[in-house]
This record gives sequence, structure tokens and C-alpha cells, in this order.
Amino acid sequence: MNGFFTFLVLSLFVVMSPGIDTALITKRTIADGRKDGYKMALGITTGSLVHTFAAAFGLSAILMESAVAFEIIKYVGAIYLIYLGLSSFISREKKKSTSAEKQYNFEMKKSAFKQGLFSNVLNPKVAMFFLTFLPQFVKTGENATQQLIIMGVIYTLLSVSWFFIYVFFINYLREWLMSPKVQRIMDKATGLVLIGFGLKLALDKQH
Repeated sequence: MNGFFTFLVLSLFVVMSPGIDTALITKRTIADGRKDGYKMALGITTGSLVHTFAAAFGLSAILMESAVAFEIIKYVGAIYLIYLGLSSFISREKKKSTSAEKQYNFEMKKSAFKQGLFSNVLNPKVAMFFLTFLPQFVKTGENATQQLIIMGVIYTLLSVSWFFIYVFFINYLREWLMSPKVQRIMDKATGLVLIGFGLKLALDKQH
């Protein structure tokens, strides 16, 4: 239960942290309205499900058969979480804005759902996240594939819930949400949580 609660809390921090998904949803909502914002959110979260099943069926056999492989994945995941945390302290507003704008302009003619789906599925960083994040909470001795799928579905539901709330209120709060000060606070808070959790994983001796 404690591990599941940790998974929920960390997932919420990751879901709510500003990133390319938030930038794309913001652009689409402001340009074309809430309806397209919702469609974009559904596309992005559908992409999360694709990554979930890919990770589940690709990793479950390894996690069930090899304790050494599980340890390797565990430490790689810990290092990656720490990397994500440290990255949150680096100013990336210009890079995010430029990347989002290029992708938005390139896929402007596509539907909002397809744009969100492809931006997520074709992002190798998202694939890496699911390959390293979900296995941290797998309990040995139980069905690894089922656990990974359940966690991926929960993560997806948290994501779509947050994005829908964000789209709904963006017309009223967009100036506050997109202000550099708020972005920095959210980045640093998320960074501290990710670094702390990554260190905990790296130092934890329990399997």
C-alpha cells in the first residue's frame, strides 16, 4: 500500500510538471478553443497507453526471469529520475517554447487528437520514462505484466484528468499558469521530489 501511495504521489508531480505536453495543449486551446484542447489531451494520454503496453509486454519477462536485470533497471530508473529532477532546475523555457512551436506548426493541419497522439508516441523521452518509471513499483512474485498495465492505466487517468482541468481553466488562469515565476516554482518542486525519490531508489536495498 505504501508503494502504491508513493507511485500515486510521484505520478501526480510528474503529470502536473510543465513540459512539452503542457505547451502543446496550451497553444492548441488558446488558438482553437477548449474542444481542441480536450482532443489534444486525449491524444497525448492515448499515447501514454501505447507506451504502457509496450513497456509491460517488453519488460515483464525480464523482470520475472532475471534478478540482475531487475537491479539494472532499478538503478537506471533511479539515475533517470535524478536526471529529470536536476533538469528541472535548468532554465528551458526558450527551448520548450521553440520545440513546441516547431512541432505545432509542422502538424498544424492534423486533427488535435492525432497531433497529441503522435507527439507523445514518437517522443523517445516518453518511452524512456515508462521503461524506467513503472518497473520501480513492480512487486516480485506477482504478475509483472498486469502490474505494469494497471499502473500505466492509472497514470494515464491522472494525466487526462489533470489536462482536462488545465484546459477548462486555462482561459481564466493562463496568464498566471504561464508566468515565469510559477513555472520556476513548479519546476523546482518537481525536481526536488524526483531527485529525492531517485536517491531513495538507488539506496534502497529491498527487492
